[in-house]
Order: sequence, then structure tokens, then C-alpha cells
Amino acid sequence: MRQALLAIAICCAFAAPAVHAEEPAKPKTALVLHGGAGVIERGSMTAAEEKEVRAALNQALDAGNAVLAKGGAALDAVEATIRVLEEDPHFNAGKGAVFNAQGKHELDASIMEGHTQRAGAVAGVTTVRSPIKLARAVMERSAHVMLAGAGAEQFADTLPDIERVPNTWFDTERRLEQWKDAQAKKQAGVTAPGSYFGTVGVVALDAQGHIAAGTSTGGMTDKRWGRVGDSPIIGAGTWADARCGVSGTGWGEYFIRAAVAHDICMRVAYKGDTLAQAAGEVIDTIVPKMGGDGGVVALDRDGNIAMPFNTSGMYRAWIKPDGSRGTAIYEDETGAAAKD
Repeated sequence: MRQALLAIAICCAFAAPAVHAEEPAKPKTALVLHGGAGVIERGSMTAAEEKEVRAALNQALDAGNAVLAKGGAALDAVEATIRVLEEDPHFNAGKGAVFNAQGKHELDASIMEGHTQRAGAVAGVTTVRSPIKLARAVMERSAHVMLAGAGAEQFADTLPDIERVPNTWFDTERRLEQWKDAQAKKQAGVTAPGSYFGTVGVVALDAQGHIAAGTSTGGMTDKRWGRVGDSPIIGAGTWADARCGVSGTGWGEYFIRAAVAHDICMRVAYKGDTLAQAAGEVIDTIVPKMGGDGGVVALDRDGNIAMPFNTSGMYRAWIKPDGSRGTAIYEDETGAAAKD
């Protein structure tokens, strides 16, 4: 009898359907970038120029996403993305940076890793081909967070992997014409309206759930006295923590005064706002009330993306956790590209 029961039990065991363990959910990764906000209206570019800009945004997306797709760190994705944009003369960062009042280039950049709260920044560098790479070196290979001017250049002298170029390497004919126009208007006492700001920035979420953010810029056309804007200032132009990351573009003086990047993430952390609510309130209400304009790209640990701006356009691009991607330039572009 016992043997019969044992035989039946064995048969039932083999006949029972196999129970498969659920496959773990694929880790979320996401990437969002900007290439500047300002007066970017339809008709301000030729169809060929617009095609070039969108291609450049996509190339930068590809560089960052290649890192994330292999399980790489958000910090590496941020650097990879920005370095592509720094090499593209369509943007005001690296090659194609604007001219200052002396007809030279002074570049700023910052980078921040959210889960460690490490950060690095440089301001007013003149011979460093990739300011974002030097900013990361300040974070990882110095005891400081920000180095400026001659001191930043001296630090770069100690790093053989930081490529140096003559200041004229950053020149482009388009930026030279913009500078000459700004000089002429200044001499005539004419206050020029705000033109497009080509600052670049990115926020990335990696498969480990970590966030990083970075920003790089040539600053404002015809800037004087070693002016530094928000881009290299942690909390103003760049911020990342365990929940949220932000990179800004716009009128830096107001982004500094409003601590824009930090304020957005603190509204998420302490007020309980969604990312879209927090970013929208700061960009659409706080900054304009002070007299400033611009925009941000923001990303949270759940892969939600926000891209608000209060100008007529902002160069922006994204890859969501579901793999969908896009680029946008103008205010009236709908769907995921809109100011949401």
C-alpha cells in the first residue's frame, strides 16, 4: 500500500505543471538633455540647420544611452553626452562657445553624482577642450568642488589626460558675428533682446537607480569682468541627489538667485511635488517673477522627465525608460516634447 501511494505521489509530481519564477523587471534607465533655451522661433533656422541640430541632439543621446544600455554609471553617461555637445559648434559649449567682451572664450562646467552627493566644477577656463571632463576631475582627483580661472588651468596642467587647445580653437564665424553685433549695439546704447542660450546639460538615470547631472557653457555673449553664471554653480545650474537631477539653461544671474536646480529637487523631496509640478512652478512662476527666463531638464528616480521653459524654444531630447525617444526645439511641439 505504501509503495502504491509513493508511486502515485511521484506521478503527480511529474504531471504537475512547472512553476516558473517571475523574471525580474528590467532596470529603468533614462536620459534627458538640453542644448539651450531662448528666442528660438519657427523660421529662425533653415530646414537644413534644423536638421543638423536635431541630428546633433540625437548623436548626444546615442552617446549617453550607449553607456546606460551596457549597465554603465549615470556619471559616465552624463560626461559622454556632454562631450559630444561640447564638440558641436551649434551649441554654446566647447567648440562654438560665445565670445566675451575681450573677444576671448571663458568656459564653465559642473557635474554632480546624486547618491554620493559628490560634485565638481570649473569656471573661466580658456584652454581646456572639454570643461565637463575637467569638472569631473576636480570632483574625483582634487580635494575641492570648484576651481576657477588660472587655478583651474594649473590643475589641468597636472592631468595628462586633459586635452588642451589654444583659445582660438573655440572660435566659430557665427559666434564672432554675434559678438560684433553685440558690441555695436552696446556702443550705440541699444539693449539687445535675449537671444538663444546654447548652454548644454544632461541628467541620466542608470540601471542601479543612480542619478547624475551635468552642465557646460561658454556663458553670455560679450560678458565682462570674469562673469560666472549658474552653470558651474552646484544648486543653481546643476543638482543631483538620490531622488532627482536637474540641469538648467537661461539667464544665469536669476538661476543663481533662485537656486533653481536645488529648489526643484527640494520641492520633490520635502514638499512632495511631482517632478513636473516642481520644475514647472520654479521655471514658469519663480524665475519670471524675478525677471529671468530659461528652462531646465529634470529626471527623477522613477524615470519621469520634465522639460519646462519660459522662452519661445529650447533644444531638448530624451530617452524614456520604455525606450521611446525624441527631440524638440519649439514651444508648440506637442506630446512628450512639450513644456511638461
